[in-house]
Amino acid sequence: METRLNIAVQKSGRLLEDSLSILKECGIRVDNGKDQLKAQARNFPADLLYLRNSDIPKYVEDGVADICIIGQNTVVEKQKNIKEVLQLGFSRCRLSIAVPKGTHYPDASCLNGKKIATSYPNSLRQFLDQNKLNAEIHEISGSVEIAPNIGLADAICDLVSTGSTLFKNGLEEKEVILKSEASIFVSPVIRPAAKAILDQVIFRIKSVMEARHNKYLLMNAPNDKIEAIASILPGMKSPTVMPLAASGWSSIHTVINADRFWEIIDELKTLGAQGILIVPIEKMIV
Repeated sequence: METRLNIAVQKSGRLLEDSLSILKECGIRVDNGKDQLKAQARNFPADLLYLRNSDIPKYVEDGVADICIIGQNTVVEKQKNIKEVLQLGFSRCRLSIAVPKGTHYPDASCLNGKKIATSYPNSLRQFLDQNKLNAEIHEISGSVEIAPNIGLADAICDLVSTGSTLFKNGLEEKEVILKSEASIFVSPVIRPAAKAILDQVIFRIKSVMEARHNKYLLMNAPNDKIEAIASILPGMKSPTVMPLAASGWSSIHTVINADRFWEIIDELKTLGAQGILIVPIEKMIV
């Protein structure tokens, strides 16, 4: 019987979309999971389990799912025995404490004796304990941001991405409890054969992520400037140099971090580089 890697993902929402997107970039194509609990990859030995976000860490801990793609904040909150193996760089957010605008708040000691509404009681309790604070935690499952406006709480502890929801509800962010992004977590009882498939997945994802941060750089340059140009290129090893039909000119090719390009563009032009092109990289094996 063929071994397949069971991957738990959020049943719906932005995290699911981004998870399916990165798998697709890795050549793993799966149905979108609408109205189904399990879907089989068409061209790879993997199955996706579409689960409620808060249930995922338990399924992975128990080995029902071999791995999951989930926010770090959920794993911290659920306190399950699963291991992070790769941060994915999307679904970034932070778990923060916010209070109504205009509230006197010189430091966290202002939370003493207050009521705090949250969907993350374990994470909040850990923060309070670490800072020797005594506050009353009101656990609610949704619409946390309205709690101060209806008199349920003095402050909230909730996920923040852009801060627009806090602004709309007249709240100000005061304390960041933890920062979070999507990661791959693995079960402590993953089967050896499934672990081998996971290694393939991680290899592919790392190649995709590496490509996102780098670009292929091409330019034409005078032959007498090649050495000077090569010395300022922060690319992989040494650039490729190929002679052009025009005498005294060559084409220089290299891979460069996208952000670094703007640091050296003026130097390249000063050294006589022309026809400079930046080309996206789909996959990158290092």
